[in-house]
Order: sequence, then structure tokens, then C-alpha cells
Amino acid sequence: MSVISPEEAKALGKVGVLFGGRSAEREVSIMSGTGVLNALKSQGIDAHAFDPAERTLADLAAEKFDRVFIALHGRFGEDGSLQGALEQLGIPYTGSGVAASAIGMDKIASKNMWLARGLPTAKYVTIEQGDDLQPVLAALGLPLVVKAPHEGSSIGITKVERAEDLQAAYADSAKYDDTILAEQFIAGRELTVTILGKGKQARALPIVEIVAPAGNYDYNNKYFTDDTQYHCPAPVDTALTARIQKIAVDAYNAVGCEGWARVDVLLRSADNEPFLLEVNTSPGMTGHSLVPMAARATGMSYEALCVEILRSASLKLSKG
Repeated sequence: MSVISPEEAKALGKVGVLFGGRSAEREVSIMSGTGVLNALKSQGIDAHAFDPAERTLADLAAEKFDRVFIALHGRFGEDGSLQGALEQLGIPYTGSGVAASAIGMDKIASKNMWLARGLPTAKYVTIEQGDDLQPVLAALGLPLVVKAPHEGSSIGITKVERAEDLQAAYADSAKYDDTILAEQFIAGRELTVTILGKGKQARALPIVEIVAPAGNYDYNNKYFTDDTQYHCPAPVDTALTARIQKIAVDAYNAVGCEGWARVDVLLRSADNEPFLLEVNTSPGMTGHSLVPMAARATGMSYEALCVEILRSASLKLSKG
């Protein structure tokens, strides 16, 4: 079913769909990008695959794309580095600009941004090589969560329930980052909020609740099993839903996101208080992904979602 006219499809020009890449999330990015590519082609858009791991920036410039859809996840695609290259090349792109992408990719930087705005996020400390771990335990208590702050898809994350396991959790996360995030564990429900748009026009889609086997929403349960359950719209009362969506939009705008992103939230079981976890500025678009699920709850097809995101492609740095 067509969601745009042939005239608009032609007006969007030659489109590059960037996926694959060199991050630890390459496999997921290939799934996301393949879905986006097929969706755009189904609408008569002149869309072409481009894998930055296999081709150079010179190749990207030579393709003379009129705009690109970024379906890369993680480093070298979601962290601002590619966005900077596209700005230099003058190629409009989907999603957030250089600074917002870099902040969103860094869980520590985004938490600091939210705290400065008075937005709720779990207490945390950072750990570096050789640090005494006892102050971490004293500050956060147990259980706590150890994370590699620049990874996504639950890569480099460990829940620590015993003090003697903290060193091993740190070592696992340190495979990916030099500075590690240790965060207070919030027992509660896992929610995620998709945001579309920019600034005052940014809007939240229905909340998705994630119910993973044994509460473990890891890499495998995200992408490769059907055991995880999703509820959309999440069974949350109207007033609390509106509050969570507002916090998510505020978090999105605090980081400076635009186009689209997904904000992950924990809803504490003890008192229904929400806590911001992270913002994903280039979220998954696979068959298991949460952004298409939220869009479907509003009656928006996968194809319509891809087209709306593509329409928002722009250059950011040249506007000022």
C-alpha cells in the first residue's frame, strides 16, 4: 500500500540507507537497515544500501545521495562522528545532529544533562581502571548495574547482586569503554517512549512496556527470541502515561534530539516513580523493534514511519 504519491517519492531524490557499520551492533543494524531499505523501495523511493564498514566516505560522496536514512547503531554511526562527516559532505540525514548524537550515545553525559534540567534518573558513580570499588558499593548499595556507557543493545551491562561480583562486572564493561558507569538498581517495569519531531513539535507515541523472561532484557531477548512480551499501549493509567511521555519528551529536548529517538524509562514498582535510563538517537527498526511497534499502535504502518523519518532528513550545523 502506497503512503506517498509518486511525485513525492521522486522529489525525495536518491536516498542512501546507511546500515551495517563497525560497531558491536552491526548485526542488528543490518536487520534494521534491510527493513528500512525494503520499506522505502516499496513506496517507489530510489533507495540504495550503503555499508560504511565496506565503503569509504569518498564512495559516499561519489554516490551523490540527495539524503540518507541512518540505520546504524552504536559507534561510528550513532555517536556523532558520521553525522559530522555528512555535514561536511552536505548530505541531509535523518535523526539528531552531531552534538545530540554524541551526548545521547554517552549514558554519563546524557544523565548529567538530565540532572541539570531536574529530570529523574538513577543515582550513579563512574569507575576507572585501578579505582577502589568499595566507595561504589557504599554510594549505591546492592544490587547495582554496571554499564559500558557508549554501548547499546544491552552490550556490556551486568546486574551485580553480590559485592564480590563487582570486579568481574567492571572487567566485562571495560572491554568496551575506559570509564564505566555504575548505577543504582531500580526495581520496576521497563518502559520505552518513541519521540518524533523537533523542539515544541516533538511528540511522544504510545508507551511500550517490555516484559522479558526473568526480567532479563538482554541482547538475545531483544532480537532473537519470541519469549519477551510487549504491551503497547502500556497498561499505565492516563495521568501517569502523560507524565512519563512529558518526561521523555523533555529528556529528548534536553539532549537536543530531533527527527526521531527512543527514550528508555524504568517505572519503580514501590511508588510508580519514573527514572530515565538512556536515549537512543538511532533506534532499532527490526521486526522485534519498539519504535515500529509504538507507531503501529497509532495506526502508522512501518512504511509510513520510514517515510516520515526520511522526510525529516536535514543538515543541522549549517542552519545557524
